Amino acid sequence: MSFERLVRFAPKSDPKAVLLGQPIDSSVDVGLAVRKGEDVKVKVFSGSSALNSGSLTDREETIDRILSPLAEHEIGGSIRCIGLNYRQHAEEMSIPLPDVPTVFLKPSAALADPWPAPTPIPKHTLKDDSADHESELAIVLGKTAKNVKEEEAMDYVLGYTAANDISSRASQFAQSQWCYSKGFDKSCPIGPVLVSPKVISDVGKLKIRGLKNGTVKQECDLDDMIFTIQQVISFVSQGTTLPAGTIIITGTPAGIGAGIKPKAEWLHDGDEFVVEILPHIGSLVNVLKAEE
Repeated sequence: MSFERLVRFAPKSDPKAVLLGQPIDSSVDVGLAVRKGEDVKVKVFSGSSALNSGSLTDREETIDRILSPLAEHEIGGSIRCIGLNYRQHAEEMSIPLPDVPTVFLKPSAALADPWPAPTPIPKHTLKDDSADHESELAIVLGKTAKNVKEEEAMDYVLGYTAANDISSRASQFAQSQWCYSKGFDKSCPIGPVLVSPKVISDVGKLKIRGLKNGTVKQECDLDDMIFTIQQVISFVSQGTTLPAGTIIITGTPAGIGAGIKPKAEWLHDGDEFVVEILPHIGSLVNVLKAEE
């Protein structure tokens, strides 16, 4: 594994090109800096995929647009998702802690880039006024996995990034299955960088925040997870082949719009939502756009 913090991006020198790079400044929050219009310089990798990034070259480029760390065709057809995986979230929703992980799927078409790509609110969700955010840690697998033992699970992790599980709550609450309410196009933006497990050795030491228009709505240490990264990878791989490139999003802490009292608070056209995971991963910035 050659990278520490990998970003897939379009460079200012050729905005139609797609490159892989590593920020020269290891401390920069790539997503936040690009949102502010700052120049973020990277060293370019020789490879064309996060699954085979090649070697770091001497070529330097400046980021024009951040792209999701993986392309849609690289993620194995669907995104595996874990529901109800934070103790504080279970408490806010008055739901008992689960005995096993709750798993649902998002199709590959749900994968989306960070800002400046718009994050859509579908027409049916606009009608219901029930678009919601979920700040999450995402795992990317670096090799094919099946029937993985918990003690071997970390051997399969290529890296970590941030995700926003955009949800249509009216549809979710009307159904027992969640794939429809969470599976619409571009409903799973991820980024801004993919961070190697050699940089993040203990996920429990990370902190996640969700900020709506600059106001903190979610804030939690990742050691509040009910099921560990190892348990999640092992569980979703039982009897199931997970190809290299599979994305697993790992649940959200308290502070979702549906849980706000006394009145739920939804996402609307023009809202900015930021999923911040520190240290190392940084800020996944999304700006909501009503579907026309």
